[in-house]
Amino acid sequence: MGPFGFKEILIIALIIIVLFGAKRIPELFRGVGSGIKEFKDAVKDDEKPKEPNKDNSVN
Repeated sequence: MGPFGFKEILIIALIIIVLFGAKRIPELFRGVGSGIKEFKDAVKDDEKPKEPNKDNSVN
């Protein structure tokens, strides 16, 4: 089996519309997009070198 053709993608899209409804699909993708953005931000924060605390006060 090779990559998906136009017919297969159309069938999958129709099944998704039937399952979730046309009104909920933008909301679903918005949630997926925000999840991906949060994941990328977390990866970026994790890659930054940790800076030592420059605060000289003693607690």
